[in-house]
Amino acid sequence: MKKRKIAFICVHNSCRSIMAEGWAKHLGSNLIEAYSAGTEKYQSPKPLAIEVMEDAGVNMQHAASKLIKDIPSEFDIVITMGCGVKCPYIKCEHREDWDLEDPSGKPKFEFEKTRDIIKLKVIDLIERIEKGKL
Repeated sequence: MKKRKIAFICVHNSCRSIMAEGWAKHLGSNLIEAYSAGTEKYQSPKPLAIEVMEDAGVNMQHAASKLIKDIPSEFDIVITMGCGVKCPYIKCEHREDWDLEDPSGKPKFEFEKTRDIIKLKVIDLIERIEKGKL
């Protein structure tokens, strides 16, 4: 099966989209070529986002806040994180929004909650890819 190229897009690419990229690489590396990016420049990933992912055993060495122009221009799947992102046109076959609350500025347990929700969404995404639904 050909790997599906997926972009996880958010405003700053500092938390939710980076977590989604991490889970996709961790859980679906045989099926997914994962990227994440933001629509606005941001200095770096949120330390708590990286910490809670590494607490869950996910290697986050890939994590860096990137802009959409820094990733490929065409994808099989584009997923926005629910931050009201008005993405510039990104060519893709399938697009969906995960409508996730941003834990930024909140305690660590909120980041953990977001991490766990994203994990379930990535698992569902992988299952849909495996079943040929995406």
